Amino acid sequence: MPETMFPPEVEQALTYTVTLSEIVSIIVIFDIAALLVLMFLERYDPRVFVTWLVMLILAPPVGFILYMYLGATIYNRRKFTPKNVTDTQLMTAVEYQSDLMDEDLGGDPGKAEMYRMAKCLQRAGAWSYSDDNEVVLFTEGHEKLSSLLEDLRSAEKSILMEYYIIRNDEIGNELMGILTQKVREGVEVRLLTDAFGIGKGPKEGIFRFRNAGGHYATFHSSLNLLLSPKKNNRNHRKIAIIDGRVAYCGGFNIGNEYQGEGPLGHWRDASVRVVGTGILPMAVRFSADWQYCARKDPLKPIGHYLGKVTLPHKGDVRMQLVSGGPDTMPNNPVQMQYLAMITNARRRLYITTPYLAPDESMILALANAARSGVDVRILIPDKKDHMFLFWNNMSYANALMKAGVRVWRYNDGFVHEKMIAMDDWCCSVGSANFDIRSFTLNFETNVMMYSEEITRQAVDQFLADLEVSTEYSCEEYDRRTLMMRVRMAVSKHMILLA
Repeated sequence: MPETMFPPEVEQALTYTVTLSEIVSIIVIFDIAALLVLMFLERYDPRVFVTWLVMLILAPPVGFILYMYLGATIYNRRKFTPKNVTDTQLMTAVEYQSDLMDEDLGGDPGKAEMYRMAKCLQRAGAWSYSDDNEVVLFTEGHEKLSSLLEDLRSAEKSILMEYYIIRNDEIGNELMGILTQKVREGVEVRLLTDAFGIGKGPKEGIFRFRNAGGHYATFHSSLNLLLSPKKNNRNHRKIAIIDGRVAYCGGFNIGNEYQGEGPLGHWRDASVRVVGTGILPMAVRFSADWQYCARKDPLKPIGHYLGKVTLPHKGDVRMQLVSGGPDTMPNNPVQMQYLAMITNARRRLYITTPYLAPDESMILALANAARSGVDVRILIPDKKDHMFLFWNNMSYANALMKAGVRVWRYNDGFVHEKMIAMDDWCCSVGSANFDIRSFTLNFETNVMMYSEEITRQAVDQFLADLEVSTEYSCEEYDRRTLMMRVRMAVSKHMILLA
């Protein structure tokens, strides 16, 4: 037996110490690796970087595991290119929209501001510009859902739908019943939902739909939600295209609560119904998302779903589709759209959003707009549908109010609308909130409309909402209790996990 310099109990303690030091070394190596990954992946947003940096320093290796599970977002843009639309076709479409934009707006001095905005968004990634659309703006759930279900019932050839949430309730099951019946009538129906958003959803209705021959896919699988960092990236889009003749896009999900029959009471939101060539980019958007989620169940060539969309229409609403997500970072077109609307506003900027957590560029732009004399008003909820996001609203509202932005809290139920009205001719409706999640983590789609009539409707709705709202103030913010201050401080660091 070899001799030892130390008693057995000392030898055992030394062995334990060596083992512990090896574990610490491994943790340090992982932590350094995580910091390097963090510096590379999250360099476009200092707040994201700092939040995860604190977690990695204070709680290794838990911070590293959480970051890889919830934080890292690595997307290949090529995976979002629809296989039934070639690169040549996409380039042709881009060239066509640019030529149409120049012809429609470029030669008219009276539309110089409109042209500059449309050109800016095109170069930022928005497409496709069209000038012949008939648009109906919905701001109440009953009207929007009734119109959508009626159009679905009349479908003859195809239905393409992607929605973040479909509830397992009367409206959700009515939708699934209509889609199942359409499949039995020979209509090609494809339904795409977000795996996180759909949750329990109308499982029996989806089962019957698939059993009848309907095509169904989820944005990320249940396994992805358990094991992948993409759990935190959600397809928040709400799009429906029926026979290539009519399309919907906006903020409404499908369910009873979205027509005011839920715990939050009256529900305010916004969506548009589009007839015209503005349907084309929505079909391409759906095609790209479907290709990413259901490669084994490909769509037919995109022309099969467009019907008579390419025929000239009688509408006069000019519009562009603006989509963004982790695959477009660090230059998210949705973020560029909102920033362009702020910086180009001359008279007024009315913003309705359920979640107010803009990045530094947005805060500075809004502050400068208000200081320059633009009437900047923001409407946010006065009810909590999410604790962290609600307290964030209060914090950012105070920062903006100090610069002259006016903020109201909606008292007549819950406002979930994502609508911005700029001056007298520009309006945005869609799924993107005015927050960091919509700018960096979620997949979003907005409709940007250049129309005095639609903008007037949006302004009128905003002013009507202010009649049932309460203006917030810095003095009210300063009267916060200690518990409110704690909640706000914690919420600022938890928003990315909400």
